Amino acid sequence: MTSMVPLLLVAALAGPAAASAQDWPDFRGPDGQGHSTARGVPLDWSESRNIAWKSPVPGRGWSTPIVSGDRVWLTTAVEDRGVSLRALAYDTATGREVVNVEIFRTRSGSGLHPKNTRASPSPIVEGDRVYVHFGAAGTAALTTAGEIVWKTQFAYESQHGAGGSPVLYGDVLILSCDGSDTAFVVALDKRTGKTRWKTSRRQPWDQAYTTPLVIRAADRDQVVSVGAFRAASYDPQSGKEIWRVSYGDGFSNVPRPVFGNDLVYITTGFFQPEILAVRADGSGDVTKTHVQWSLRRAAPLTPSPILVGHELYVVTDNGIASCVDAATGALVWQRRLNGTFSASPVFADGRIYFLAEDGVATVIAPGREFSQLAVNRLDGATLASMALSSSAIYIRSATHLYRIEQR
Repeated sequence: MTSMVPLLLVAALAGPAAASAQDWPDFRGPDGQGHSTARGVPLDWSESRNIAWKSPVPGRGWSTPIVSGDRVWLTTAVEDRGVSLRALAYDTATGREVVNVEIFRTRSGSGLHPKNTRASPSPIVEGDRVYVHFGAAGTAALTTAGEIVWKTQFAYESQHGAGGSPVLYGDVLILSCDGSDTAFVVALDKRTGKTRWKTSRRQPWDQAYTTPLVIRAADRDQVVSVGAFRAASYDPQSGKEIWRVSYGDGFSNVPRPVFGNDLVYITTGFFQPEILAVRADGSGDVTKTHVQWSLRRAAPLTPSPILVGHELYVVTDNGIASCVDAATGALVWQRRLNGTFSASPVFADGRIYFLAEDGVATVIAPGREFSQLAVNRLDGATLASMALSSSAIYIRSATHLYRIEQR
């Protein structure tokens, strides 16, 4: 697809550069936007078909499986005289657990959305380092052998727990921290965990649960971070704000933005979600000057969009899938899928995969006509996004981790 070349180039320049093209190194893969170069991935599966292995996962968590080399990484929260926040790794060939280490320990308590867990942000793997984030409970780096390198913590009040994952840029790890008491974006030295820069959001504050995205636009690197009531682009080296776009009714944002065709696609959150297509070549407040189009109909609250070619694909939490012309915002088609959705869609091998919360995955062919290719089912809840590597799909359920491969 024509949009994939610049997207993958951005990831190679600014993202986890050491990752193999076959790896899935962070929440939305090697380009940060749900695209994979994997080939030969299965079209259909079930509990008795195309399952290479299925391994139990202790505790609760909705972090995406992160694939690097011969290991799959997850985070989880185990109730054990409090809550043990842990990093896990599994052997990709066998599904055998090879790392299980406690990173932080916190108290049990309320304060989580019913769909959330204390281990929902996804890890990042780069070389021999694994970066894990548990929101206000803490952020850490460990070796791939499970030895903790550094730990740090930033206090902020999050109504529903942690949701957003970190992103790597060069030698810094960048986090969005959006609470009801304070809100900021912070960059940590990935070697030491020390703060390199910290930029406060403009008031008013409110909670958001998003993952930043590094892009290359207007001849400069930018990190786009979506927050309550506004999204902003920052210089990833200094934290200086480049541009911002405001939306008066939008908080508790979850979807990660996507970028292509010189536009950043942003989802504004509660109460009335809206998709904004924003030109990324502005400075200062670009609300009145750089919004190319906006769309309220069928905008998601939780799943991130996916851009394939000249079309943007979204699915709402209640299962309405839409294809939108990425340049104009015109609705191309709309269909109801089975189930409700939290996971973000992925694109691989010429197909788009949508994973519902009840273990049902709908596979379609991208294009301006709706074309359903398969509907697959696994047991249990599935709110974590898929990962793809080589010819395999990795899916995390409430209780297990699956490697799905053509058998």
